[in-house]
Amino acid sequence: MINLFRKITAIAILSFFAVSVSFADDYEEGVDYERVVPAQPTSTVGKVEVLELFWYGCPHCFRFEPYINRWLKKKPDNAQFVRMPGVFRSSWENHARAFYAAQLLGVFDKIHEPLFNAIHVKKKSLDTMESLRDFFAEHADVDKKEFIKTFKSFAVETRMKRAKTMGNRYGVRGVPAVIVNGKYRVPGGTAESIKIINYLIEKEST
Repeated sequence: MINLFRKITAIAILSFFAVSVSFADDYEEGVDYERVVPAQPTSTVGKVEVLELFWYGCPHCFRFEPYINRWLKKKPDNAQFVRMPGVFRSSWENHARAFYAAQLLGVFDKIHEPLFNAIHVKKKSLDTMESLRDFFAEHADVDKKEFIKTFKSFAVETRMKRAKTMGNRYGVRGVPAVIVNGKYRVPGGTAESIKIINYLIEKEST
């Protein structure tokens, strides 16, 4: 009888903790995140796509970057991270072009964080093609003529158009924002955002 009582007590305690954990990790649609309607196709096959929309000139995006970098080191194996520049104003276009130019030139790792730091830490105005050309030359040893050619290229223009289209289809109204698997929109910027992203990855994995 005593053993039975102990078993019942143990089950009750475990159930309590299970419910507590469930409540701690449970997020509500319409409160913590929003559904993308209609859901959008992803560019990722066989994994849950986590797509961040950002702008280099956005201070909130700059502050969110360390959270993203820490998450990338321990993200779920079935999650694929993708960056996409937000192009919601004409003043954001040059930074979006710089992002795609860096990818096409193979110098993204040399440009991405330094560009964020130059704008938000060093307070440099890097919003013209000429200033970005000089930045690429200084930080990634990119030939200035090659930069201009790429910056104005059809390949960059095509990616720009897609970013504009997808930003609208995702229903994004500000950055940073994260789209999980083309279905869910999460406001970015905080450690809580990362928890919600992980919650949605798990939701999409079941």
